[in-house]
Amino acid sequence: MRVIQVQSPGLLTTVQDLGREGFGPLGVSASGAADPISLRLGNRLVGNAEGAAALEMTLLGGTFLFPQGAIIALTGSDFAAMLDGAPVELWTSVEVKPGETLRVGATRSGARCYLCVQGGIVEKPFLGSASTHLLSGLGGHEGRALRKGDVLQIGPATGSFRGRSLAPRLLEPLAPGKVLRVTPGPQRDWFPPKSQHLFYESKFRVAEDSNRMGLRLEGPSIAQRSNGEMITEGVCIGAVQITAGGQPIILFVEQQTTGGYPKIANVISADLHSLGQLRPRDEIRFEQVDWDAARALLLEQDQLLTSPDLFVP
Repeated sequence: MRVIQVQSPGLLTTVQDLGREGFGPLGVSASGAADPISLRLGNRLVGNAEGAAALEMTLLGGTFLFPQGAIIALTGSDFAAMLDGAPVELWTSVEVKPGETLRVGATRSGARCYLCVQGGIVEKPFLGSASTHLLSGLGGHEGRALRKGDVLQIGPATGSFRGRSLAPRLLEPLAPGKVLRVTPGPQRDWFPPKSQHLFYESKFRVAEDSNRMGLRLEGPSIAQRSNGEMITEGVCIGAVQITAGGQPIILFVEQQTTGGYPKIANVISADLHSLGQLRPRDEIRFEQVDWDAARALLLEQDQLLTSPDLFVP
């Protein structure tokens, strides 16, 4: 049995796959990778199915010993990783020899880095997914972030080592951005034209207390009409709620499944991976698109992800 021994867990490292869709009516949000594109690409680099479980590291990575070796890929943000003292390139499959140690440092760019390993991380599924749901303590490795001394089982190898990398021409179109494209929210009419203009023309800063449940933003107050209190209703990932104080919150992968704040907009599916790479104090702004454009952008992204020229030797 091949394993990963956690010598240092980093700031917040969890087991994540592509999440558990369809359980919102039961009060369980999908969870899953905050940057699903990085997870999908990393798994494909090592020969896994796109949704295999991997390690998601946040802001500061960990130190991991591979007693039996492995085939790995690091994707997402640059965390200055070293394998027994040698730099490890992002977006490239790498062979780890038995006894080697991977040290993943602090971020040099975005918020999250993914460690994908051939065979995937083996954990007992909860509602069909190995993703860690931190708020409920369910899924993943004992329902929590990793700790020093944890031992993670790796699934069976799916093939021999074949070094390959993400095609350089695709790095830019698949990269996360800080201009978040949104469609109008269901309560956009609660906000007068002046407030809507302010929302789209302003920059907002990601607050320090943001997490996998939601990204709190700091910026100008977005006033709403005096419509009274709205009835609590179902909400989805990417919804941009405006609190009573006028500050936006973008609901994220562990969001509550219902909410009572009006939603001025919703981040489009093609930009959800950008949310996963936002760090505290990052500045963002919003750009409105219509539903046809949102669908077209998602189709374009999926075409890139399934391109026969996605990887190069």
